Amino acid sequence: MNMMMKESFSSFTLILVFILHCSKTLAQPAAAPAQPAGPIAAPTPPSPQVPLVLPGPAAGPAPFGPTNVTKILEKAGHFSLLIRLLKATSVAGQIEKQLNDSNSGMTIFAPNDDAFSSLSSGTLNSLNDGQKESLMKFHVLASYIPVSQFQTVSNPLRTNAGDSSKYAYPLNVTSYPNSVNVSTGITNTSLSGTVYSDGQLAIYQVDKVLLPWQLFGAKPPAPAPAPEKPEKQNNATAAAAATVDDDSPADNTDKVNASGAVSLMAMQNRVFVGAAIVSAVIFSL
Repeated sequence: MNMMMKESFSSFTLILVFILHCSKTLAQPAAAPAQPAGPIAAPTPPSPQVPLVLPGPAAGPAPFGPTNVTKILEKAGHFSLLIRLLKATSVAGQIEKQLNDSNSGMTIFAPNDDAFSSLSSGTLNSLNDGQKESLMKFHVLASYIPVSQFQTVSNPLRTNAGDSSKYAYPLNVTSYPNSVNVSTGITNTSLSGTVYSDGQLAIYQVDKVLLPWQLFGAKPPAPAPAPEKPEKQNNATAAAAATVDDDSPADNTDKVNASGAVSLMAMQNRVFVGAAIVSAVIFSL
């Protein structure tokens, strides 16, 4: 019996030692993962700034045949007043001819119907046909300019209206990170969307009609005329005038002397005639 108790005690001791060993092993923290050898990789640089993209179609399909600007605007919608003016002034035909005869392309700033409706009453009616044509040409550039290139253009831009000087048809475009501003000196607006772009023709929507200074600005005051310089009298002319002057004292004296001489001669003639008569009477007696 004692032997059995000793064997039981030994077995219990072994079990207890095993349990304590397992508990100690499980309580130890897990080993950290091994670090990879070699230099630490540099952080990824931030992505470059995304270029400005205006709302609207980024690119249009290549048109079949000659490009028709009015049909593009009709398909886009909300440009009925602009289409009417382009047709009435024959500028639409000029644009299409220029597109098909040139490789430089074209850029058009297209005011929508709301832009024309916001004009003061009578603004367009105050213009004659030639001025309306100039107004439409002022919205057209004779080169293709994508949105990303507005930040490098040179101001003022030359439009189809011609002269771009301060008091004629100046058009300035300024590009910002999120917008493109257009200014005429009278109108200040921004491009609000891309209507059409195909690499040759770009049409951008603007929410205001671009009013040029030549047609709607105050004209600078005309310079004052230079004062007239007094004419210097020529000495010879003055002397001649003094000689011809009949009212001078010397001339009056000569007139008096001449009159006295004539009167004396007349008196002498009368005395002579009287003496002759007296002599004739005496002789007859």
